[in-house]
Amino acid sequence: MPVEYDTLRHFPIPDVRQTVTARDCILYALSIGLGTDPMNPDELDFVDQHRTLRAMPAMAVVLAHPGFWLADPATGVDAVRLVHGEQGIVWHAPLPTEGEIIGHTEVTGLVDKGPGKGALLYTEKTLTNAATGHLLATCSATVFLRADGGFGGPPGPIRPAAPAPEGTPDHVIDLPTRPEQALYYRLNGDDNPLHADPSVAAAAGFPRPILHGLCTLGVVTHALLRARCGYDPAHLQSLDLRFSAPVYPGETIRTEIWADGGFRARVLERDIIVVNNGRVRLS
Repeated sequence: MPVEYDTLRHFPIPDVRQTVTARDCILYALSIGLGTDPMNPDELDFVDQHRTLRAMPAMAVVLAHPGFWLADPATGVDAVRLVHGEQGIVWHAPLPTEGEIIGHTEVTGLVDKGPGKGALLYTEKTLTNAATGHLLATCSATVFLRADGGFGGPPGPIRPAAPAPEGTPDHVIDLPTRPEQALYYRLNGDDNPLHADPSVAAAAGFPRPILHGLCTLGVVTHALLRARCGYDPAHLQSLDLRFSAPVYPGETIRTEIWADGGFRARVLERDIIVVNNGRVRLS
């Protein structure tokens, strides 16, 4: 069935309650590449439960995740051909390493770019501490529905992105990914077969499975923590970025960071920008 505006715009996404454990925090940190330097105590703080464990702030995107709900045939979406376009996170409080979290996700906008041009789906997830009711994080996402334009929906408004950074960056951080990294990252709850099954990747137009865009976001957040925050998550207030090209597991992600908060990332092996229009706000 094709996309119907009212159905998708108001699609019911059940709330998710998740009991977060130290193991969840460690798995997430390992899945985005922390711990590759066993002599770096700053990285060990996110992967060793015998230290004062910290939760990686980018973990907000996978906590109380509603799963691959767009694969439900009732949405009308061609789930094989969608891609994650943009992601934002606002941190309201440090993420806990233990406790119950409630995730509420809803569709906040749907833009029809026209026949053959796809559509933009905007969603927002709020994370709250189940015990206190305190807001922990707000995660906003844009999904590009490549095959679903022309259903008669509104042509706007389209949310503007932050300006692309220019000039020479003030910091450059290179972080490798592993060939099997997408398989590890799937254990956080995003089991889209695009990231594991070669036949699904081929059907979507890729030569092999690609890395989750949100895994790339995790690697970039790691770079920002290292370059601008001294590995202290409390310094991060908000982050926005646009995914401009896929990363293949095993490639090296170079994050280029400017003092004014702008950033972008490229893969060294192909010299292609994979994240652009990045903006981070620090305390």
